[in-house]
Amino acid sequence: MELKLLSHVYWLRKKQFMLLSDTYPCWTLFAVEAGQFSYNIGEERGSAEFGDLVLCPPHIAFQRQTLEPLTFHFLQFVWLKEPFASDEPPWSGKLSVNDKDRLLSDYQYLRRFTGWDEGSTLHKQHMLNDMLRLVMLEQGEQVTNIGHRDALMDEAKKRLSERAYESFSMQELAEQLDLTPVQLTRRFRKAFGETPSEALNEIRLTRARHLLEGSTLKLDEIAAQCGYENGFYLSRVFTKKTGMAPSIYRSLHRV
Repeated sequence: MELKLLSHVYWLRKKQFMLLSDTYPCWTLFAVEAGQFSYNIGEERGSAEFGDLVLCPPHIAFQRQTLEPLTFHFLQFVWLKEPFASDEPPWSGKLSVNDKDRLLSDYQYLRRFTGWDEGSTLHKQHMLNDMLRLVMLEQGEQVTNIGHRDALMDEAKKRLSERAYESFSMQELAEQLDLTPVQLTRRFRKAFGETPSEALNEIRLTRARHLLEGSTLKLDEIAAQCGYENGFYLSRVFTKKTGMAPSIYRSLHRV
């Protein structure tokens, strides 16, 4: 799952929507923290409250009306790589999350990061990723006992994020947590739906995309700031993950 967060607005006890219907040029998510609202997206009608994520595809009318004062996160994003198989319909409408403790934790982190500097954007993007991964994991029944947090893996993810742009190995991280690399990988995947290496690459490539879009740095310089050995290796990883070379990505996304 790869996405880029475009905007995030937090609304507190909103009594009514300014527009009862709107369309958006990108994917739009209403993540309800408190209160309730009714919605109509295409042929789907329903209501949403805490524990529900309501996802609207681009260019589809989103009709909505508050039923109770609504506290919610309004997030807009684009898929860099859609998580849907070619023969499956894309997500749309209400996506319910059973693990409400973890969902609430994601909301708390979203509220904490109010700026749009690179660090805040990266953290908010991780929260959005985590929310959607919860849906994927629960729908696919890929893990059991998902309601129980793994505190050690929370610490693993924290350390991984803190040192993402340095040169370090998963062996080193595993030893710090008194685990073998195999144990670390297995528990991390169970907790977050991805391996530590995949999570690390996601963090590094997010920074790489920011630098490609907003700077004139050469690829070797970007690689050095993202934790990769050199520009050649970054280019290989970037192309594999995004389906395009860094130079092409830069030409398409420079503002």
